[in-house]
Amino acid sequence: MTSMSFVSLVVCFLAVSCLTWADYAPDEVTELPGMSFKPNYRQWSGYLKASPGKFLHYWFVTSQRDPLKDPVVLWLNGGPGCSSLDGFLSENGPFHVNDDGATLYENKFSWNRIANVLYLESPAGVGYSYSDDQKYKTDDDQVADDNYLALQSFFAKFPNFTQNEFFVIGESYGGIYAPTLSQRVATGTAKINFKGFAVGNGLSSYALNDQSLIYFGYYHGLFGEQLWTDLNTNCCDKGTCNFFNNSKESCITLLSQAFSIVYDSGLNEYALYMDCEGGVRARAYERSMSHLFRNYRKHWDTFQLLKVPSVTGQTPSVSEVPPCINSTAQMNWLNRGDVRKALHIPETLPPWDICSDVVGGQYTNIYPTVKDVYLKLLSLGVRALVYNGDTDMACNFLGDKWFVEQLNQKTTTKYQSWISDDQIAGFYEQYGNITFLTVKGAGHMVPQWAPGPALDMFQSFLSNIPY
Repeated sequence: MTSMSFVSLVVCFLAVSCLTWADYAPDEVTELPGMSFKPNYRQWSGYLKASPGKFLHYWFVTSQRDPLKDPVVLWLNGGPGCSSLDGFLSENGPFHVNDDGATLYENKFSWNRIANVLYLESPAGVGYSYSDDQKYKTDDDQVADDNYLALQSFFAKFPNFTQNEFFVIGESYGGIYAPTLSQRVATGTAKINFKGFAVGNGLSSYALNDQSLIYFGYYHGLFGEQLWTDLNTNCCDKGTCNFFNNSKESCITLLSQAFSIVYDSGLNEYALYMDCEGGVRARAYERSMSHLFRNYRKHWDTFQLLKVPSVTGQTPSVSEVPPCINSTAQMNWLNRGDVRKALHIPETLPPWDICSDVVGGQYTNIYPTVKDVYLKLLSLGVRALVYNGDTDMACNFLGDKWFVEQLNQKTTTKYQSWISDDQIAGFYEQYGNITFLTVKGAGHMVPQWAPGPALDMFQSFLSNIPY
């Protein structure tokens, strides 16, 4: 080999230009409207095949460090029925949308600084994902199956990444998506170098999430002493409280009051100490329930529970926009004709929305808890991280902490603080292969509201080094 050939080979390797282009060259995104900077990574946007007739939109960005060696990470937002492009454009993606809805700015805390990140709009009917028959009724297992098929489609398109370590990370209802998909990857036949999964402010157990929220609310000053005393009197017996599926009428009425304070009073359920975008009226009237909360109410109805009137006395209207969150800029940018063309979105698809009422309204929840799924994965040696911004009320840290503790794994690192940028960033405890970690002062969307600590946490998890 000549010296020139060797140099060319090295340059080719470093630039990731030696990839097999046949299947996915048409998906490459070469320019984007509103981008005034030159990215030092490559990106592709297109479709992955799931079950017959279903096509899931993906957006894949390579690592800014060493794409052929760095891990591949799948990111899933939750809902159910909300788009992972929200995670891309407002949480951990390489660029975000300015408030003008027209221009982009670089995110210096992007997770693709150290990893190749795949954002998947799932299930079909969410964002720019679609089904030929336009039937979008689905459930937890079908979503996991479709996501697993989409992953196989991804690695068939991008075979040069099959040897990279692979991780799944889900947020919110991703607490169901991530472990159920991970179980299929860990036990399936597809050649994927799967190493672990993480869940951020995830729904892991309906019972523990509701049970813990009452304690969270009281100890954060949301409930008066009289309500707290009445809850203990009517919902507890011999020191044991049931705030989840209590059948006592007086308890149900009090729980209605408590949950209504959390969800319908004007508080930002995703970040207790942040203002509600649009103010109290926008929170309590126009955008009163998140997809996650609507699914809770479906679940409560099976126990004839919590047919909750708003504390304002108004009947809340249901909107597809998560409460207190302003996603107008992202929606405006993604719905531009030139942006859709750059991302290879078919012209026949309807406008992009952050969440789909069609999907969320028809969704069937199968797993009231994913405890058995976690235990199976841990028995296979899979690494796991459960992290929570500690001001979130939609999926509060205490419920996820209890969930991890009830897995009954041996404690290997005692509860202690972790550091980011010379400040205490939160606390963590390790139980063998699984870690529970809090992010101080952050809400539901940790990478959005604590970007620096989130990136440090992400790096520690991928590298399997101390936090």
